[in-house]
Amino acid sequence: MMVLSSPSGAGKTSLSRRLLEIDNEIDLSISVTTRQPRSNEVPGKDYHFVDTIDFNLMVNRDQLLEYAKVFGHYYGTPRKPVEEALTTGRDVLFDIDWQGTQQLGEKAPKDLVSVFILPPSWAELERRLTTRAADAPAEINRRMAKASDEMSHWAEYDYVIVNHDFDQSVEKVHGILKSERLRRRRQTGLSDFVNGLKQGH
Repeated sequence: MMVLSSPSGAGKTSLSRRLLEIDNEIDLSISVTTRQPRSNEVPGKDYHFVDTIDFNLMVNRDQLLEYAKVFGHYYGTPRKPVEEALTTGRDVLFDIDWQGTQQLGEKAPKDLVSVFILPPSWAELERRLTTRAADAPAEINRRMAKASDEMSHWAEYDYVIVNHDFDQSVEKVHGILKSERLRRRRQTGLSDFVNGLKQGH
């Protein structure tokens, strides 16, 4: 399970999309949320949009691996598709915040790789939030106010990338993914393979 976290506007969603385009061995975990879809978002592709009642039912039925309240709305990770992907040997990418990352880390610390994305500057973060035109000015101000708190959690992550250049950041994230796949404990069947080598197979 690979997590990308960042304050809003630092680039985690764009990086996630590009990583999915260039690596066919990883699937995106699609979160459920109680907020309304933005104009450019597709239900079932970007998020599963539900009401608060249905979200609470999912929590009560233990159908979420993690969940949190962010900017007045609930977000969570459906358990079933993640477990199914991991069972079949697929990697799973998460675009979630520090709260969700902490919860995943408590449940599956050995399976988790966490990456925090930082903006190159405060001014650039504000510029990105403003130019993407996805939120009203009041919402942008609220996200900027929250960014400082979100960035204070950077040291809890395995890797940190300052997103100066998008293409370079994509390469770095992909490099982390490829390296983590090579960790001994993640290479299934390695013991049998080595034993076969020792026996001259």
